[in-house]
Amino acid sequence: MKGRAPKTGYSREQFGNGWPDPDRKGCDARNNTLARDLSNESFKPGTTDCMVLADPYTGTSIDIVRGNKTGTLVQIDHTVALSGAWEKGAQQLSTDQREAFANDPLNLMAADGRTNGAKGDGDAATWLPPNKGLRCEYVALQTAVKAK
Repeated sequence: MKGRAPKTGYSREQFGNGWPDPDRKGCDARNNTLARDLSNESFKPGTTDCMVLADPYTGTSIDIVRGNKTGTLVQIDHTVALSGAWEKGAQQLSTDQREAFANDPLNLMAADGRTNGAKGDGDAATWLPPNKGLRCEYVALQTAVKAK
């Protein structure tokens, strides 16, 4: 196997501009991921708009109140980070292929913002979720994304 390529030329924009609507159903990829990962959402007792995410990375629950601060509490993680993908060959993909990769539901997961930030662009060789029960599944998911 070859090592990593340099990050020369990498920018987030190389993988598309923001969150498009890949399935053209009126909802962007970020909100598609939230809808999928919050499909078993529960509501805080006594409220009508405070959802709870069972965060896979930490194994804890996160109260989500709709509003400006939600984006920092819950982020959409690229299981295989875009900059890491760039270093491992995505720079050779077409723009359309990179955008499809960045918005592939297999590669997207709603997760705790702080934990996602701590992960940065690490892969399974350099970062594993604090939730030890998820580690094997996480490694398998990274492998599946890279194989796809």
